[in-house]
Amino acid sequence: MYIDTHSHLNYENKYGDTDKLLAEIAAAGIEKIIDVGWNYESSALAAMQAKKYPAVYFAAGFHPSNLDDLRPGDYDRLAALLAAPKGVAVGEIGLDYHYDGTDEAAQKRAFCEQLELADALGLPFCIHSRDAASDTLQILKDNRAKLAHGGVMHCFSGSPETAKEYLKLGLYISFAGPVTFKNARRLDEVAKMVPADRILAETDSPYLAPEPLRGTLNTPKNVVRVYEKLAALRGEPAEELAGRIWKNAHTLFFKLNTQNKH
Repeated sequence: MYIDTHSHLNYENKYGDTDKLLAEIAAAGIEKIIDVGWNYESSALAAMQAKKYPAVYFAAGFHPSNLDDLRPGDYDRLAALLAAPKGVAVGEIGLDYHYDGTDEAAQKRAFCEQLELADALGLPFCIHSRDAASDTLQILKDNRAKLAHGGVMHCFSGSPETAKEYLKLGLYISFAGPVTFKNARRLDEVAKMVPADRILAETDSPYLAPEPLRGTLNTPKNVVRVYEKLAALRGEPAEELAGRIWKNAHTLFFKLNTQNKH
């Protein structure tokens, strides 16, 4: 009973035959995947994949590093995509100050606008934050009223202190391949302290393959290795943790019209 709460199946040219890939994912025991967009085109493709494949759901949004793709009316188009039965979140959104020349003001503006979109749609959000922890946290605090439908810090890489601040805001913390890396001591601490009802797992594929597959093409079937590492760090049976993450993911992403929609 595994779910990959953040993957990019919409990088079609990375994986080859999508039908074959989905069969391999199912054989590995992964029952649900959330396919996440980074601009309108990738979000639309994720929506198409969700419509085609029973195990796939999708999120739609503009990644902070893809704002050059943003056009007038795109938020309305995202909203139209997310009206589909398998649209479960706005994302991925947030801040990324990693590269020189980043337009921080534009990123902050788009982040706030998409938090507003998620709130208006009654959906949770998926947040990307890289080299921008202070501003990410401040924007979330400033927009506390728009967090009622929940959200997740995807592929969390921050400190235990930062994680605690996000938890105070009611957010979930999701772990990906980096938690399996040998130098991930800080992440190890976070994995141990996140409450049982706020922990999630993902691959962020095709990136960040877990150990011992680091450096290879990542796919959702590798999420099992993330679960296993988290269980070991927390001193919990792997099956028990998998059941808990399944419940957490459904509480966050599938709570709206759960009986009829998902």
